[in-house]
Amino acid sequence: MRNGMGNAVAAYVMWGLLPLYWKWFEAVPAGEILSHRIVWSFVFMIVLIALQRRWGDIVAVFRNRSALLPLVASSLLITANWLIFIWAVNNGHVVETSLGYYITPLLNVLLAVLFLREKPNRGQWLAVAMAGAAVLLIAADYGSFPWVSLSLAGSFGLYGLAKKKIKQDASISLFTETAIVVPLALLYWAILGAKGTAVAWTQPMGTVIGLLAAGAATALPLLFFAKAAGKLSLSTLGFVQYIGPTIQLGLSAFVFKEPITPALAVGFTIIWAAIVVYAVSSVRAARTVST
Repeated sequence: MRNGMGNAVAAYVMWGLLPLYWKWFEAVPAGEILSHRIVWSFVFMIVLIALQRRWGDIVAVFRNRSALLPLVASSLLITANWLIFIWAVNNGHVVETSLGYYITPLLNVLLAVLFLREKPNRGQWLAVAMAGAAVLLIAADYGSFPWVSLSLAGSFGLYGLAKKKIKQDASISLFTETAIVVPLALLYWAILGAKGTAVAWTQPMGTVIGLLAAGAATALPLLFFAKAAGKLSLSTLGFVQYIGPTIQLGLSAFVFKEPITPALAVGFTIIWAAIVVYAVSSVRAARTVST
């Protein structure tokens, strides 16, 4: 449990700070950034699997259809999530990304009840209700349909559910996920090259090197997340996730200077109160079980 929580916190802190990283590439279209993210993540995982000498495990996964299908689903879900997130950050919608990841834990609890037969206790349901009220307040104050927020929440919530269904460990599953979509990224590169419209390679050397590092920036938090998903319940994993959007909200207000309304501030306060309620309720439930 402690290892799972530590991995979850590490993953969400890294994801919370990612807007700072993607802002570095504002001059590059979101689709092109995504293609680099996929390709260099795949290269990073090749090196990691080679160091671990686990090519036999990789071959076994690709030969096992029942093991491969959940990984295909998780690969497509996380790729869609990446594209939406990168586009939103580089088009001034960091507040919407934050709202999306505030919604995700609520979806996680619902998915856990529907598909994993998890049973939150009364305190945990109270926390869900508080967070839900806060999200409704924030969405109403925003004044338009938050498609970015809901798309991020849906894709990442379903990704978390898929990870709970995957039996492979973090390294094997992440290598497979990137291998599934890397042909699409390489095809996209070929199309850009044929049209002469590639932007990334025309950037200053520092920016190009930053894009090459996107593999590590992508793979490391996903590895931590995969390890956490194997140790924690989906609903608990979802509530730890509030670390990420809280960091993003701080960045949007103090670094990117996006407006923070009074309703957003109130909603933020309610959500953190819900986190406290959820944590206290979870600790009490764990102590009851242990005794």
